[in-house]
Amino acid sequence: MLGPARANSYNLAMTTVPCFHVDAFAAAPFSGNPAAVCLLASPRPAKWMQSVAAEMNLSETAFVTPQKGGFGLRWFTPVAEVALCGHATLATAHVLWSEGLAPLRNALAFRTKSGVLSARHDGVAIELDFPARPARIGRGPAALAKALGQRPVVVAKAADDLLVELASEKQVRALQPDLAALGRLKVRGVIVTAAGDSRRHDFVSRFFGPAVGVPEDPVTGSAHCALAPYWGGRFGRTRMIGYQASARGGEVEVELVGDRVLLRGQAVTVVRGELLDGRRR
Repeated sequence: MLGPARANSYNLAMTTVPCFHVDAFAAAPFSGNPAAVCLLASPRPAKWMQSVAAEMNLSETAFVTPQKGGFGLRWFTPVAEVALCGHATLATAHVLWSEGLAPLRNALAFRTKSGVLSARHDGVAIELDFPARPARIGRGPAALAKALGQRPVVVAKAADDLLVELASEKQVRALQPDLAALGRLKVRGVIVTAAGDSRRHDFVSRFFGPAVGVPEDPVTGSAHCALAPYWGGRFGRTRMIGYQASARGGEVEVELVGDRVLLRGQAVTVVRGELLDGRRR
């Protein structure tokens, strides 16, 4: 055991990274979808970011870096980098504004693997400008119905996800899929949806992404980039409210604007801290 003299000789000064735990698409703590947001002074290796995301063990960890005219932004699940993430982008915008790192009156521009994404604050909620992901109806994998435990009404491909419509909101809420079987499908995730039963919500959904280390995502912004054009075409509307019926649950307002989808929601900081990355100052 180290004595006091020996212990005091250690130099524990290490570089740190500001890190936040934010509940996105949530008006109060402990609801919506939690994301970690790490503020980097300069780009870091993907291997390091993946290790941090695995340590955080949330559906996504966002890494934001200042750039001329905006910010660089990347997202990692515990096991993989993803090309588009809504809730962690909303969480990132929330952190930049709430921590005084960007003027609230200014829109934010994020350079990502899905192009430039923007965020603005309307005084109540954060609005994200994302690319639409129209779904193309097809037959779907033969193993899909068995993995879900329900017979799909419609199966469609939306970018790197499958979109599955079921007959009712009740079926969506009661779904208990075989996650191991879903993880063997060659897709990022499976969006399961149905028309909403209530006047408040036009449609409901759930998102399963075991292939990328996310068994069930609480509230998935990128999935609504497919849900908005899908249900917008069905309902003949451009503005709708979706509810993701996970255990935590969350509401997402969507608006179709050409080939873009506007996603609106709130966010709450739950934890503010520093990540010790192990490098000496």
